[in-house]
Amino acid sequence: MNNFSQQTAIITGAGTGIGFAIAKALVQQGANVLLNDYDEALAHKAAFAIQQEGERTGQCEACFGDASDVQFIQFMVDTAVNRFGSVDIAIANAGITIFGDIFTTTPESFQKIVDLNLRGSFFLAQMAARQMRAQQRGGSVLFMSSVVGHQAHPGLPVYSMTKAGLEMLAKQLVIDFSPLGITVNAIAPGATLTERTLDDPTYIPIWSRITPMGRPATVEDITNAALFLIAPASRHITGQSLVVDGGWTSISPPPV
Repeated sequence: MNNFSQQTAIITGAGTGIGFAIAKALVQQGANVLLNDYDEALAHKAAFAIQQEGERTGQCEACFGDASDVQFIQFMVDTAVNRFGSVDIAIANAGITIFGDIFTTTPESFQKIVDLNLRGSFFLAQMAARQMRAQQRGGSVLFMSSVVGHQAHPGLPVYSMTKAGLEMLAKQLVIDFSPLGITVNAIAPGATLTERTLDDPTYIPIWSRITPMGRPATVEDITNAALFLIAPASRHITGQSLVVDGGWTSISPPPV
């Protein structure tokens, strides 16, 4: 399938996990991907791994740096255009989770979460959409929210706030983006098996027990939803948030 042939995507925080899986799938389906990660070695390792895939039809190039830095975000957009000729898809996947309740959250940790989760996502959308506007052929912006943007979860007051904010941002940007043919949506993953969560030996047993579908999501589950929302065939879907959680938010038992 070459659903994304001749399209260029920027994906932040894509050295591992969901971002990497989306990047890999897009390249396999014909897109050129600028793969961002804060870790230089990880960004190059991820891009190299994708380039080695025999079935790919697109290209993947690493671009390491801070996805919350506005100047670097513009650099990513310029790099994508210089390397591949356009920006057609922007996926704000980079994010950070810091646990702590309202009483223990420091100003420093608060700012760190807000800068990456909200500031970085907002300005990636802005700068990518400016480029899409100049190209005059539309495009897609996708935010990575979370089920904790829908349901309260212990220890995540700031993270949850940012994720709910991204879903409202997706609605708000419909006003500015729709006349340009740019869609903007959000995905809210539930418990997902990534390199980070698999470090916890209790993760799979707990989330398998409390998820109605009987298991946590895989990165492929989230990737399938992402590709659906950014695909050319989904150009009439915008301003929406798609929860991918195996039914967890319907009953919301805590992970204890």
